[in-house]
Amino acid sequence: MDNNYGKGLKTTGEVLKNPVFITSFILAVAFVLVGTLLPDFGTYMDNAFAWMTSTLGWGFILGATFFVIVTIYLIFSPLGEIKLGEDGEKPEYSTLSWFSMLFSAGMGIGLLFWGVSEPINHYSSPPSGEGEVAEAIHTALQYSFFHWGFHPWAVYAVVACALAYFSYRKNLPMLLSSTLEPILGRDNLNGFWGNTVNIIGVLATLLGISTSLGLGVMQIGGGLETLFGLPNNNATWVGIVIVVTILAILSTTTGIDKGIKWLSQINLSVAGLLMLIIFIIGPTLFIMNAFTHSTGSYLQNLIFMSFGMDATDGSRNAWYESWTIFYWAWWIAWSPFVGSFIARVSRGRTIRSFAIGVLLVPTGLSMFWLSVFGGAALYNQHFGGMNILDAVMQDEAQGFFALLSNFPLSGLLISVAMVSVAVFFVTSSDSGTYVIGMLTSKGNPNPPIAIRITWGSIEGLFAIVLLLAGGLSSLQTASFLGGFPFMLIMFLMVYCLIKALRKELREGSLPTERQRIFAALEDLQRERKIDEDVFTDEANNEANNDTSK
Repeated sequence: MDNNYGKGLKTTGEVLKNPVFITSFILAVAFVLVGTLLPDFGTYMDNAFAWMTSTLGWGFILGATFFVIVTIYLIFSPLGEIKLGEDGEKPEYSTLSWFSMLFSAGMGIGLLFWGVSEPINHYSSPPSGEGEVAEAIHTALQYSFFHWGFHPWAVYAVVACALAYFSYRKNLPMLLSSTLEPILGRDNLNGFWGNTVNIIGVLATLLGISTSLGLGVMQIGGGLETLFGLPNNNATWVGIVIVVTILAILSTTTGIDKGIKWLSQINLSVAGLLMLIIFIIGPTLFIMNAFTHSTGSYLQNLIFMSFGMDATDGSRNAWYESWTIFYWAWWIAWSPFVGSFIARVSRGRTIRSFAIGVLLVPTGLSMFWLSVFGGAALYNQHFGGMNILDAVMQDEAQGFFALLSNFPLSGLLISVAMVSVAVFFVTSSDSGTYVIGMLTSKGNPNPPIAIRITWGSIEGLFAIVLLLAGGLSSLQTASFLGGFPFMLIMFLMVYCLIKALRKELREGSLPTERQRIFAALEDLQRERKIDEDVFTDEANNEANNDTSK
């Protein structure tokens, strides 16, 4: 099987003629213009968010849970033995580099933004029960784990596994349309329906990543306000977007093996150091007890939370619409981007090791992160006399810094946190430009630099438009606009992936574990028979010699 890295459009001129690039670029520019020129754009976004959450929320609840079930099936079924690449191929990146890149792309800015603000929000207004009591602490962390645990990473795993399998195993381009090859056929991957799938993927990526970049901008602005008193307003946000987008564009010119890889490793180290400091100087025993208790509650109530919509309880449904459904839409909108990027760096791993790594390790890290920062905030809010809740209610971007400001060397800690947010911003934007570049260059894993710069600039413009339109609410709406149509495509991806994997096993191109055991037993029996035959021949020879004597 030939390596498919050489496929795709190589030059800028070729990409500019590609229908996927042309259509995606026109629609992206139209969105920017409408968002800039339409006076009531923010109001329309708010109305769209309210309608979509109340009308389509059940679909996200069922869809995200279905993807968790699919990922678990891939881990435990014989299909997990199939390699995302050629048989005997080794992983392209070390395990540490792999974890660093997928975690930075998949969670970075969001965990920094919501690591304190979400648990504090749930503590104040839990989905059920009374707020601001001891029991609400456990509920807050339990649901925070739920939103950052198995469900988002299962969404990423499904898209990434499908892309990596059809690209590296079936030698197809790294395109979303390639994952539907059993339905579309190889000759139609760049036809009307194939191009439509890729265009939806581009737009979903732009909207999903804009949500995350917008959150990062709001948090950097909150840090600047805390440290230097700069107003956390529209002008500051625009300035931050421009500066960090320029840095992201500079990073994207260095390639994955340099810019993204090293920035991801450095940033994971910086974020890990910050977490370790808070863990040591914070309420360590409380954090560990909360982590243990909330992990058990999360696992014990996972099924109940996964289907937690209530047809008779309007307040609970309203809570799910504001939190869970927003998150599921956000993760799904991010999945073309994160899934494509994870697939890009996961060549050479078996489906089982890939699924375990993507589902379990980042989930565990996210849960511990939330326990440290969210647990420290909850402890100080409930027992320590801090008023972090008021800061969160005033501006959710300030929650993280409101916590850090109460520790020794707060200025240094806040500065480190701001740098970490900025680097996560850069790696997310950088990774996003690679993915959109691949989708608009017919799967070229190293799209032309000019194309990457173009999409990096548009990502920044999307973030500015959404921030100016209404801040957090507009960012949430963007997730819905990108998430729902792509969720429908993901259902088709699952069907095509399972169908192709089962076909490969049926054709015997890959031995299952049971087949390998039987083959080993047959080898042992064969060796034993050979030994018996040799022994029999020697015995007969000795008998013949005795007779002749």
